[in-house]
Amino acid sequence: MKWNDFTHNNVVYGLAHLHPFEWKYTAAGVEGKRPERTYNFHVTFSMHCFSRDPIAGEKIDDNLWYTGPKESRLFCFDRHEYSKQLPGIIRSLGERACWHTHHGNFFTIEVTTKDGEKVEYEVYFDITRSSRKGEWLNLVIESAYVRTDNYKSAQPRKRKIGLHVIAYNKRSGKSIRPGR
Repeated sequence: MKWNDFTHNNVVYGLAHLHPFEWKYTAAGVEGKRPERTYNFHVTFSMHCFSRDPIAGEKIDDNLWYTGPKESRLFCFDRHEYSKQLPGIIRSLGERACWHTHHGNFFTIEVTTKDGEKVEYEVYFDITRSSRKGEWLNLVIESAYVRTDNYKSAQPRKRKIGLHVIAYNKRSGKSIRPGR
């Protein structure tokens, strides 16, 4: 889905960086264990990457609502700013640590700075088989945000998994044991 830009107080907040794209990832082979494998991904982003739920008791400006095809949420200026990193984070998933969640999806953390302070930017994603010909996989970025006082839920217990394992199992139709 291509997201429409958001305008607030005559300022346009572009969302073209969150338009779907295709990405080819080659997992290096390991001698005697596995051959090199290439995976084709169709990458999409949910509106949770740049919007949020209202906080209990929060007074909401009616002009801050962003309406997508399935829901309306508050446009979040902080999430929007961080979301500019997402295409690069996705293209580096093969070189970064990924972990299971207890919901059956996965996440990675980008340590970044905001005003000189290090923060953990959590990126939640899932991979599914595509109906598209040529063994394509869908990589959906379900949500991405920095933990704050208002969004404190604990990170799942971290059980590390590599993108090459996720992609291989998903493409082969094998199940992946969820995190505990």
